[in-house]
This record gives sequence, structure tokens and C-alpha cells, in this order.
Amino acid sequence: MAEIKLTNVQKIYGGAVHVLKDINLDIKKGELIVFVGPSGCGKSTLLRMIAGLETITSGDLEIDGQVVNDIPPAQRGIAMVFQSYALYPHMTVRENMAFALRLAKKSAQEIEQEVGKAARVLQLEPYLDRLPKALSGGQRQRVAIGRAIVRDPKVYLFDEPLSNLDAALRVATRIEIAQLKESMPDSTMIYVTHDQVEAMTLASRIVVLTVGDGIGQVGTPLELYQRPENEFVAQFIGSPAMNMLPGEIIGTGAQTTVRLDGGGTAISAAPSSDSQKGLKVNVGVRPEDFIETGDDYLFEGKVEFTEALGEVTLLHFARVDGRDPVIGKLPGIHLDRGKTLKMTAVPDKVQVFHEGRSLHYL
Repeated sequence: MAEIKLTNVQKIYGGAVHVLKDINLDIKKGELIVFVGPSGCGKSTLLRMIAGLETITSGDLEIDGQVVNDIPPAQRGIAMVFQSYALYPHMTVRENMAFALRLAKKSAQEIEQEVGKAARVLQLEPYLDRLPKALSGGQRQRVAIGRAIVRDPKVYLFDEPLSNLDAALRVATRIEIAQLKESMPDSTMIYVTHDQVEAMTLASRIVVLTVGDGIGQVGTPLELYQRPENEFVAQFIGSPAMNMLPGEIIGTGAQTTVRLDGGGTAISAAPSSDSQKGLKVNVGVRPEDFIETGDDYLFEGKVEFTEALGEVTLLHFARVDGRDPVIGKLPGIHLDRGKTLKMTAVPDKVQVFHEGRSLHYL
């Protein structure tokens, strides 16, 4: 399977609209890389550039050491699974999956063997003689994936393949894709989604794209969740988003102490130097990392609204100091509105950002 390298890749439309800027990325053989980011960040455009369906404005795209900028899509050794399935409605499942092999003039025996193997992997054997209209959305998407598998490509590209499915089918098909990857450990896959759950559960590594500024961070799901490099990634990964509380560094060393604007103190495991004392910073805490405390607290807030989700409850706090509201996520509790709590977090869970960058990376 293939290794992919992007060097200073850019995409500009009409000479003015800078969709992708300075994309530098190495994708190893056998990885499942997921592109995520807000609408308009260019994640699907980047995928289509790798496929050869969009031209590269500048920079180089290499597959297995060969620059493929000017190589047609059909010669790149890539198979793409689209959001819309793109099945031929008048062909059976078997015929849809065999179509590319027939174009490649494979023998009837080879076609039957490859289609049968893919059908077994995707549990499509009972449906091989059905037309797409007789299938559910999840089954149609499996046929689209099977059509890619039979081609035995160097790279599989998935462009938001689950976005047309309902919630239950999305979960089931996501599990099937994860199992498919486990059964094909050497396959290189690139997957575009706007769904964080898909990204966190499927990816070897996640590429977070920003609007107009290229890559925000590349890392494993846990790296992005536990050690975001910047405020954008910190607030994009996780739901609800990480809370940002402004303050000033008052203590430095192996841990950093921040006095929050309006009162309260935060201690973070992020190291800092004496030269950073007095810096204006934002303290980042995920809603699920707050714990109730006594005297030493990050903030004191009044519960204005609650959302009971069963396993957890979201608490919407109005801060006593009158500053921006805070959201907490506590396990399975119910609190009446109007209750005032003091909340803190353990240092390992507290992030500190100066001018948008994490102290861990300064």
C-alpha cells in the first residue's frame, strides 16, 4: 500500500480565494488518516486533490515517491467512496461491484473471485442479485465500499461516506468501516468527516484543518484531546467546546499558576519560565474536567440551566463575577437551577494558552 506526501500544497480559486495554504503532511503506509475541520476549511477539496479530481495550484503531491500532480486520476491507484454512493441504479450489486474490473478487462473468473471476496468481508452475499433501490442506505454504502475494495487500490479515499445515513445506521456503518480497516491492516485510507465521533473512533491520526490557514494540528485522537497545540484545536475537538477563562500568570515552574480575571485561581501542569510571569493568558478547561471544590476554586457560578443526558448532566453556569458563562459536564447528577457551586480541575486537565498557543508547545 501507498505512502503519501504533500509538500507546500496550496489551492487558490480565481487567483484570490485561498482555500488551502501550505499543506505539509506525510501519510504512512497502513494509516487511516481523518481530515476534520469547520465548513469551508477545504477538507473535501484536499481529498479531491489527492484523487486528482481537483488541480493543485502549487506544491507537490507524491504517492510512493512519485510526484503525481499531472497524472490522471485513473492512473494514481486510488479508489474513492463518495457521500452519495454513486451506484448505477439499473445494475445489481454484483454488477456494480464488478464494473471497474470489467473496464480493466479482467477475466470472468477473476471478477467472480474479487467480488465474492469483497462481498464476504462486507456481508453483502445475500444481496448480490438485488438492485440498489432494494437496499437500505447502509447497505448501499457498503456496496460503494465494496466497489472500491475489488479494485485493490493503493489508497482508499472516503468523502463523508456516512453523512446521508440516520443516526443508528451511521453508528453501525462506522463500526463496519473500523472492522474493515482491521481486516486490511496494510491499506492506506484517508477519510473526510465533519463528525468528531467518527474522527476520534476511526483515525490513526487526525488532521485538523482551519479556514484559510491550513493545518491546525496533526496527531492521534488522544493527543489532540489531551494536548491541543492551540486554542482553535482545543475548542474544535470535544463537545461541548473547551471553556476559555482569561487571566494572568502569577506563578511559574514545573506547574503554572494563573489568577483569573474577576477572581479564582488555576493551576496547570504546563511548565513555564520566570520570563512568562505576568503574561495575559486563557485557561482552557473541558466541561467534563470540572470538579466541585471548597475554598480554592477556578470559578464560582450559579446554575442557570441544566441538560440531563442520562449518563451525564450539562450545567450552564453564570459566573458570580459576571464574566463569560461556563459549561460543565458532571456524571449523572441532577441539580436545581439557582444553586451556586465552586468549581476547579486537577492540574493535568488544565490547559494554558498565550496568544492562541499552548504553553506546552511554546
